[in-house]
Amino acid sequence: MSTSREDLLRYDVIIVGAGPAGLSAALILGRCRRRVLVCDSRRYRNDAAQLMHGFLSRDGVPPAELRRIGREQLAPYGVEIRDVTVVDLRAERRQFEVTLEGGERLVCRKLLLATGLVDRLPELPGLAEMYGKSVHHCPYCDGWEARDQPIGVYGQGCTGVALALNMKTWSRDVVLFSDGPASLPEADAARLARHEIAVREERIARLEGKDGMLERVVFTDGSAVARRALFVKARQEQGSELARKLRCEVTEERGVETADKHEETTVEGVFVAGDASKDVLLAIMAAAEGADAAFGINCALQEEDLA
Repeated sequence: MSTSREDLLRYDVIIVGAGPAGLSAALILGRCRRRVLVCDSRRYRNDAAQLMHGFLSRDGVPPAELRRIGREQLAPYGVEIRDVTVVDLRAERRQFEVTLEGGERLVCRKLLLATGLVDRLPELPGLAEMYGKSVHHCPYCDGWEARDQPIGVYGQGCTGVALALNMKTWSRDVVLFSDGPASLPEADAARLARHEIAVREERIARLEGKDGMLERVVFTDGSAVARRALFVKARQEQGSELARKLRCEVTEERGVETADKHEETTVEGVFVAGDASKDVLLAIMAAAEGADAAFGINCALQEEDLA
C-alpha cells in the first residue's frame, strides 16, 4: 500500500551532508528547537586527509574526530542523524519531499544542501597512494607541513602558474610540472623565471616514494626530479546532483549560486553551505557557512510561524 504525502514523516529542516557545514547548521537549528534530520552519505571530500588544519581549537585533529565531536554535541538538542544517502528531492507547495536510498520518503519545510565537492585528480601512477600524505590540493591545509622542502606543482595554464607562485609562500624551491607542453604566455613564463620557478614540460611516467611519501617525479624518458611534496590543481565537481534536480542555479566556476546573504539558493527554501557553493574551500569556512545558513533558515521559519 502506498504512503500518502499526509502520512510522511515531517521535519522542519532536512540537512543533506554531515561534514563541518551540515553539522554546524544542525547545531544552531537544534538549539532553535527545530526538528532536524541530518542525512550522512559517509562520503567526505577530505577522507584521504590525515589531519585537518586551520580550524581554530581543532588544528591538527583527524577529520573523522571533528565529525565525531560534532555528532556528540548534537545529542542534547534532539537532532536526528541517519547514515543514509538522499537519492531524490522534489519541491511541492512550499515544502520538499526527500527520498532516501531504500525508498523511504520524508517531508520538510526547508532544505540545506551541504553535499560538498569531489576532486578529480590527475591519473598519475603512484598519486593515489600518496594523496593526503605528500600529495595535496590545498596549500592552506597542507603547505605548512611541506615548508622549506622541495615542492612540486602539477598544473597547466594560468591555474598551474597561479598555484606555483602561491607555493613560494611555503618554500623557495618550487618546480611546475605541466606534463606536456606548457604553452605559457610570455608574461607568465617571465614571471615564473623571475621568481626562480622552473617549468618541466616532460611527460610524467609516475610518482615514486615510500609509505605514501613522495621522493621523486619520474618522466617517461627515465629522468627524474626529487620532490618531497606535490600540490595539484584538481578539477572539482559537485558532490551531488540534488541541487540541479531542484533547478537551483549551478555554475562550474561558482558552484551552487546563492541568492541572498544567508546562503539561500535561487530556489526559495533551499539553502547551501560548504564547498558546494565554492567560496573559500576551508573546513572552518564550511562550518561558518553552515551557521549562517541555519540563521537564515530559522528566520524564514519564524516568519512563517508568526505570520
